[in-house]
Amino acid sequence: MKLFYTDVFVLPLPAGHRFPMAKYARLRERLQASGEFGESDFRTPAAASTEQLCRAHEASYVARVGDGELSAAEIRRIGFPWSPAMVERSRRSAGATIAACRVALHEGCAVNLAGGTHHAHAAHGEGFCVFNDAAVAARVLQAEGLVERVAVVDCDVHQGNGTASICSGDASIFTFSMHGARNFPFAKATSDLDIELPDGTGDEVYLRHLAAALEQIFGDSRPELVIYLAGADPYHDDRLGRLALSFDGLAARDQMVLAACRRRGVPVAIAMAGGYARQIDDTVSIHSRTVLTARHVFHPLLG
Repeated sequence: MKLFYTDVFVLPLPAGHRFPMAKYARLRERLQASGEFGESDFRTPAAASTEQLCRAHEASYVARVGDGELSAAEIRRIGFPWSPAMVERSRRSAGATIAACRVALHEGCAVNLAGGTHHAHAAHGEGFCVFNDAAVAARVLQAEGLVERVAVVDCDVHQGNGTASICSGDASIFTFSMHGARNFPFAKATSDLDIELPDGTGDEVYLRHLAAALEQIFGDSRPELVIYLAGADPYHDDRLGRLALSFDGLAARDQMVLAACRRRGVPVAIAMAGGYARQIDDTVSIHSRTVLTARHVFHPLLG
């Protein structure tokens, strides 16, 4: 199973910044040490091209990001200071999801060890998201004639408002988001299917809602490809989460989504999305278990 990583493209952040950049390198190191993957399974992705980014974003926005011409207000909305490294890493993260989708069509499953930047809209970024990797990847694969129908299954604790906005009115991309009702973004967009959960929702209720949602997603959209945003932030000790899932509950979530794809013969590309646990090792453990679950669901006879 191929794993695409962007942690070598370091994004400099101010001291005390709450976005946990270190989780990406730690995740790759954890998976390399697991014994489940060979060195050839880890790939550095190509950067998404301007043409590819413009499948989901306005050309003027893509140009202003690249040229460093975002306003101070736009930069504050994203939450990262602008730098050439920010641009490169954002392009590579989108490129990683494109690459994971292409590989998944041949191998059943592939993973972007970052990505899930679902708050990026067509003409602006927000919430630590510059370019919307899921929307870009779906549109690129459609433009290349590789798939017609895509479903974005977003299980990050925050609503995928950017994905919903970009794909609004596009029946070929089904957008699903299951998220905290009272969490960011506070003004929600409208996905094809939204499930809003109250603060403190735990494993049993969460998984019951998800099981019903998956039946509706596959029944309504009949996707040829799923892009799964496997956020670690529904975890009970996540600083930005407000839900109450356990380690085992999150693993059951991943198993449920991935097994649903596998049973139906639908390839799936996974992006890590959010994760802000008080102990960074908890976030790394959740993301690592997602990847290992995918490996066991889609390649149970390997090594």
